[in-house]
Amino acid sequence: MPTPTEIFLSIDEKALLRKIDFRVIPVLFIIYVAAFLDRVNISNALTMDMPSELHLVGQQTNIVLTIFFVPYILFEIPSNILLKRLSPHVWLSGCILAFGIITLCQGFVKSYSGLLATRFFLGVAEAGVFPGSIYILSFWYKREECQRRFTLFWSSVFTATAFGGLLASAISKMHGIRGLSNWRWIFILEGMVTVLIGIMAFFLVPDFPKKARWLTNTERDFVITRVGTNEERGGAITSGGTFAFFMDIKNILGGISYFAVDEFAFCSGVIVPTYGKWIQE
Repeated sequence: MPTPTEIFLSIDEKALLRKIDFRVIPVLFIIYVAAFLDRVNISNALTMDMPSELHLVGQQTNIVLTIFFVPYILFEIPSNILLKRLSPHVWLSGCILAFGIITLCQGFVKSYSGLLATRFFLGVAEAGVFPGSIYILSFWYKREECQRRFTLFWSSVFTATAFGGLLASAISKMHGIRGLSNWRWIFILEGMVTVLIGIMAFFLVPDFPKKARWLTNTERDFVITRVGTNEERGGAITSGGTFAFFMDIKNILGGISYFAVDEFAFCSGVIVPTYGKWIQE
């Protein structure tokens, strides 16, 4: 009878990685494209009649843009804790469905306070998508393999930024249809698409390797062994582990690097689309 080592040696590791890539990366990519579009589509709406219809004055526009990030920052860690308690396909699909519905609701707001409320809850719903996706990747790949996958996943931001403006330009021609302004159609249509993605995500988002039905038992054991983690729903977060994390300079530098990249991405997605209108004014 062959030993586990002999069985693992019979596995084509490169072919298995390609199989994992095909099953894990595309769905997370599509999810984050939808998340980022729903996050920044307000910038395109602000170039239309939204400010005048909702009577936005003074710093209200900036407050609406900023309020999103308050719950987004506060709920990132609690969201990952919940992801550990639940299956990733349940939690992530729930988050996607929630922010799709909230985006849809933005198309029907009648006042500044209504817009503020939807932006706040959009931040709550989207808080778990990015950290949850990275957390899932850490269970499927070794640390040295994650960077390339993370780069591909992160490129979804620039895909969303590139096509968001084109979509908004096309949707802007829908002004007056069903008695609704064009900026409302941006939220309604993109929200509807996100709801559909959320429903599909329930069936497509990969769980932890041990629960992957699309792998054989041997392949599941091999992935768990090679990555060296099988935490799943266990593994309590301790103060000692948290302290050790922040004592590692690589984690600090990584956080600073991510902050710099993220700042540029959000600036290009949220602020830049409004420059043209401000210049014309």
